[in-house]
Amino acid sequence: CKLKGGGFGLLFSICMKNIVWLASFPKSGNTWLRLFMANYLSGAGKPVPINKIDRFSTGDSVAKLYKAALGPKFDPNDDRASLLGRERVFRALSENGADVNLVKTHNRNGRFQQLRLIPPHITRRAIYILRNPLDMLVSYADHYAVDPAKAAREIADENNTILPSTVTVRQFTGNWSKHVTSWTGSTKFPVTVIRYEDILADPGTAFSTVIRDIGAPVDRARIDAAIAASSFNEASKQEADHGFIERSPSSRRFFRSGKSGEGRKRLSPDVIDRVVADHGDVMTKFGYLP
Repeated sequence: CKLKGGGFGLLFSICMKNIVWLASFPKSGNTWLRLFMANYLSGAGKPVPINKIDRFSTGDSVAKLYKAALGPKFDPNDDRASLLGRERVFRALSENGADVNLVKTHNRNGRFQQLRLIPPHITRRAIYILRNPLDMLVSYADHYAVDPAKAAREIADENNTILPSTVTVRQFTGNWSKHVTSWTGSTKFPVTVIRYEDILADPGTAFSTVIRDIGAPVDRARIDAAIAASSFNEASKQEADHGFIERSPSSRRFFRSGKSGEGRKRLSPDVIDRVVADHGDVMTKFGYLP
């Protein structure tokens, strides 16, 4: 690899492996991470509009990527076509001349119908954010307009997916515990694992780790400015003023709370018991249970 200058004095190493996955189970902090990265890379001195963060990262469900690589007749609802073409899509992305391609994913790091979801040969690393599943479940239920009991069943289902649409392909999330272990266990590329709760407690340290591991110089003043520009209050205000294109039609707000500890307060004992029974081992491993 060799180093090349990027915008605003940033340096990135150039390799064929230039995709950095910004990975998480849904409603676990991925948007916050992308907002931070957009503001850090922008360095504009004012918050990047929340509806323009796709200028700094893309997503592996974005149908226009598939149409660009596979042809304009590609149908996002054709799961087999998206799976068969997936590696071609991201190989094309890796050849776009960018030093680093930041790609959001909610897919598990595994296979579906024997087809690989995350191609390691073009992957530089992943940043994986996980969140206490009790808190995540509250946001998940609101986002997808399901009751918490149903949400608990869905996140335990190995076949759970995010449905395709006219602008996105299907996403294969599966079971929450297996999603976490697929990214945090043995992988063919390095993975930085950060808990949502640790970002809340000390965003400077957490995001400094992200910047360092992606391969950019760590500028603490710039990090602090990006943290302020991507705060929950700032994002929530922008959503109130302009809306957010990633909000589910079933939910009133995308930026709903941003807090930790809600699950224990808002979920019924039966739902809490179900989540603990299904995911207790992984929750314990990452400090969510004694």
